[in-house]
Amino acid sequence: MMKEIIVNKDESNQRADKYLMKYFSKASKGFIYKMLRKKRIKLNGKRIQGHEILQKNDGIQLFMAEETIEKFSLHAHVPTPNMPITFKVLYEDEHILVCHKPAGLLSQPDQGGERSLVDEITSYLIQKGDYDPNVTKGFRPGICNRLDRNTSGIVLSGKNLQALQALNGLIAHKKIDKHYQCIVSGFVSKKNSIEGYLNKDNQHNRVHVTKDQNLGHYIQTIYQPLTDNKAYSLLDVQIITGKSHQIRAHLSSIGHPLIGDYKYGKKNINDRFKKEYGLKHHLLHAYRIVFHVDSGILSYLDGKEMMDPVDDTFKAIANELFGTNRESKKRR
Repeated sequence: MMKEIIVNKDESNQRADKYLMKYFSKASKGFIYKMLRKKRIKLNGKRIQGHEILQKNDGIQLFMAEETIEKFSLHAHVPTPNMPITFKVLYEDEHILVCHKPAGLLSQPDQGGERSLVDEITSYLIQKGDYDPNVTKGFRPGICNRLDRNTSGIVLSGKNLQALQALNGLIAHKKIDKHYQCIVSGFVSKKNSIEGYLNKDNQHNRVHVTKDQNLGHYIQTIYQPLTDNKAYSLLDVQIITGKSHQIRAHLSSIGHPLIGDYKYGKKNINDRFKKEYGLKHHLLHAYRIVFHVDSGILSYLDGKEMMDPVDDTFKAIANELFGTNRESKKRR
C-alpha cells in the first residue's frame, strides 16, 4: 500500500532524512536509509537520497504496509497538556520561547524517562494550541542551549523549525552572548579569559581540563569578579564556547570551584553550605543573554537583552556572604 504525507510549513526547510528520523521515531537510522535505497520512500513521486531539502506542500510517499508504518511511526513520547509546569516564561513570541529552568530539572529527556524541560515546554505549547504533534510529526519543539540538571537560568527554545534553526545558527556563530553568575571559593581579583581543552569521561559523566589540544575540545571562559569577601567571590562568567560542565571544570582547574559542586568542588566547603543553608545544588545561574542578529527570521531581536534573576537560595547566600545592602563592586 501507499501512504502520502504532505509537508506543512513548520516541517519544511529541513533535510528529508532528518524529517524521516522524526516521523519514524521508533525506527533505526539504518532502517530509514534501507527504505530509501529500496525506493520504499519517495519524494514527489521520485527517488530520493535523503539530503534533499523539503519544501512546503512536498509529498512524501511511503510504500509500506500499514502495520510497518504504525510500528515505527509511533511518535516519541509526547507529554500530556496538563503536565505540571515548573519553568517560568521570561519572553515569548510566535517564534521563540525564553524560559527560566529551575535547578534540579533535566534540560532534555534521558533514557530513564524522567521529566525534562523539553517535556514541559512541549506540554505547555500543546496546551496553548501552538503545537499539535498529530499534525506536525516532522518537528518537535526543542531547546538550543542545554544547562546541567543543577544549573538554573535562561534556556532558549524554538517554537517552529525555522526559529529553532535560526537560534542554533546564532549560537554556533557566537551571535548570542551568554552570561552566568556563580559563587566560587577563593578571592578573584580581576577579570580574566582562560582557555584549555575539555576531555570528557562518559563513563563517570565528568570532564577534565587539559592544555593538550590532542586530548579534548577547545574551550574559552571569561570571568569577572563582581564582589568578594576575600574567602568567596561572586563572578560574572561568559562562555565563548559551550561544552558540557565547562564553567564548573574550568574554574575548578584554576583553584576556584563552585560552591555546592560536589563533582568538581571541595567537599568540606560544600558540606558547610549544605548544613547552614540547605544548599542542594551548585551556585551557577544563567542570568543574562544579549542577541546580535544581522538578518533573518529573528532580526527583530537584534540588540535585545534578557535577564533572569537568581533564585531565593542563591540570593540568600550571596547576601549573607557579601552584605545585604552592598551592591556588586564591578572591577574592570
